[in-house]
Amino acid sequence: MTVNDTVRHLDAKPETPLLYILRNDLALNGPKYGCGLGECGACAVLVDGRPVRSCTVPLGAVVTRRVTTLEGLAAEGGLHPVQRAFIEEAAAQCGYCLNGMIIAVVGLLARNPDPGESDIREALRHHLCRCGTHVEILAAARRAVRYARADRESGPTPVDKTEVSP
Repeated sequence: MTVNDTVRHLDAKPETPLLYILRNDLALNGPKYGCGLGECGACAVLVDGRPVRSCTVPLGAVVTRRVTTLEGLAAEGGLHPVQRAFIEEAAAQCGYCLNGMIIAVVGLLARNPDPGESDIREALRHHLCRCGTHVEILAAARRAVRYARADRESGPTPVDKTEVSP
């Protein structure tokens, strides 16, 4: 299967949840185990550019598809603009939900490059944040939309290679 633009050869049963493969076999810790039922969104990844809940997707369903995790969003070692927006808006408290929130916003921008407030809220509706940073998460999503709009108007901005410390 292809994960983060790298072909990976795996020896696993096709019914194994994709989340288990990503975390246990490939050491990709962006997607989190939250509920195991596809309800919370912490395990979200992109499959062929669309957000899915990796805890409920069997490995056999994605072997011929392109999987992108939080780790695969960054280009040339820099931050993806959505990641940068979440950091700049201080959208994390505990940070457990951020993987799913970021993946949801990346997926939203891929299918709708200029979403409005209702589109953002709909994309994040089924992602749970137990810390209550919803205001900051929405602000980060709005900032990511502004970045996407600016990129379309002026061409892509250089990759931000700054390191962010906690």
